[in-house]
Amino acid sequence: MKTATQCVHFDSTDDPYCSISPPIYQTATFRQPTSDEFGEYDYTRSGNPTRNLVERQIARLEGAEYACAFASGMAAITALTRFVGAGEEILAGDDLYGGTVRLLDQILPRQGIAVRYVDVTDIDAVRAALNPRVRMILIETPSNPTMRIADIRALAQVAREAGALLAVDNSMLSPCFQKPLKLGADVVVHSATKFLCGHSDVTGGALVVNDYDLYRQIAFHQNAEGAGLSPFDSWLLLRGMKTLSLRVERQNESARKVAQFLSQHPAVDRVYYPGLADHPGHEIHRSQSKGDGAVISFTTGDAEVSRQVVEATELFDIAVSFGSVGSTISLPCRMSHASIPQALRDKLAPPPDLVRISVGIEDVDDLIEDLSRAFALAVRREEAASAACVA
Repeated sequence: MKTATQCVHFDSTDDPYCSISPPIYQTATFRQPTSDEFGEYDYTRSGNPTRNLVERQIARLEGAEYACAFASGMAAITALTRFVGAGEEILAGDDLYGGTVRLLDQILPRQGIAVRYVDVTDIDAVRAALNPRVRMILIETPSNPTMRIADIRALAQVAREAGALLAVDNSMLSPCFQKPLKLGADVVVHSATKFLCGHSDVTGGALVVNDYDLYRQIAFHQNAEGAGLSPFDSWLLLRGMKTLSLRVERQNESARKVAQFLSQHPAVDRVYYPGLADHPGHEIHRSQSKGDGAVISFTTGDAEVSRQVVEATELFDIAVSFGSVGSTISLPCRMSHASIPQALRDKLAPPPDLVRISVGIEDVDDLIEDLSRAFALAVRREEAASAACVA
């Protein structure tokens, strides 16, 4: 079956009544047959039919064998880092979500784990950064927020040669557009809060693998550290994923038109969107992905103009996160990436004039008109402010 069909039809064999919409097993514990034998489920932290169903569905969409669903994307990444021990290292891409950098830089060093950041679009730079202590290479592609493209196939080969795991955050594209495991990755990471859910009403995460030993280790930490996704959030995520393909196809089409509009606007310095032919890594992206996603970043050359554009839009909610049916807009430097430690801001923080938008399912002409009005208002205000200063 194609991915769009898989989104709608899934295995609900845990339901004895075969309901079209699977039930929510909203329970903390399960009655056991006797005092010295256990049934399939005993305690929801350790396993729950609703969570297991959403895990099977996520794995299926990624073309994988196993998945574990977590209470957030950061809980998933935290479980991922358990593969790395004291004295070992992680090589991480140098354009990552700010919360990921916060974990890598402020938490892992306390556990004796070193983290080094490298331009993962440069395979030679990655090779040069490897040493016997590197246990994992962690990347986003496209990255957040400047949409850098890493060659998953090439990095998978480099990681194998070094005896390291390659973990790919696929939150930007979803399995509808990119399947990193099929390109050689060892682990796929999702912030299920984003496109998988798609309605801004679930915080969740997932790790997806094909290797059974990796899966058992992930499931152990999910249980031992109590980071599993709740039954109700699992049910909401299941419902959201039914329309995943429909949503992302519409968002992808609209984002392409918005990116073209931005690339031609005189107030825009640069547009970051992998669907544009001049975007760095465009050809690599085309070779490993079926779509470009709904997230676009751009700069104006003036942080104040960017701020005014963000605040002048009406259809774009000012909010962190992305991937929802409703369009959002933000200044990553001040919002989603504000948690990047001060010592790393010069290297890892996005520029202050960079604006990130997530295109929703609204009519694209309305979105473009809204952005056009916001630009016009921001430019007028800036010209007025400049004139006042001169006067």
